[in-house]
Amino acid sequence: MSAPVSHDIAFRPVEAGDLPLLARWVAQPHWQEWWGDPKTEVGYIRDMIEGRDDTCSPFLIMLDGEPAGYIQVWRIGPHQIPAWTAESPWLLEVPAEAVGVDLSLADSQRLSQGIGSAALRQFAVNLLAQDHETILIDPDPDNGRAVAAYRKAGFRAVPHLEGRTPGVLIMQFQQDSDLT
Repeated sequence: MSAPVSHDIAFRPVEAGDLPLLARWVAQPHWQEWWGDPKTEVGYIRDMIEGRDDTCSPFLIMLDGEPAGYIQVWRIGPHQIPAWTAESPWLLEVPAEAVGVDLSLADSQRLSQGIGSAALRQFAVNLLAQDHETILIDPDPDNGRAVAAYRKAGFRAVPHLEGRTPGVLIMQFQQDSDLT
């Protein structure tokens, strides 16, 4: 088991100047295993910061003042349309006001140190403070490292959604859950 994280974790909105950094990150093998084409992914982030996609907000995870990862929050409601629900039917079974989160650490050497779990938990607590009641994350159930990290952060599988969408495990943040 990893030692507790004792770093200063903060979040700042992604800026245009961060796109080359994100392009390097998303091209790494530990990102490519679970994310899409690097140019496409960076294009999505560019759309977010330039205002063409107002359903998602991208942030850098700052660790002791330095960029250490990426995290985004997206509103579920605008994705409850046929174009999305055909492949992700679970979207219709959660409240429209729910939000989803996605994240990845910049460098593979930072994996399995508790940094992602600590950042995700802090981000989710921040979202609760902004009156978001339902906070979800949707890892591939085969991504054992991510599922374990999300569980450590306080996310739990949503029982009625388990197995409803192939390749997706819907987990919801439970602030008062045990952190194991």
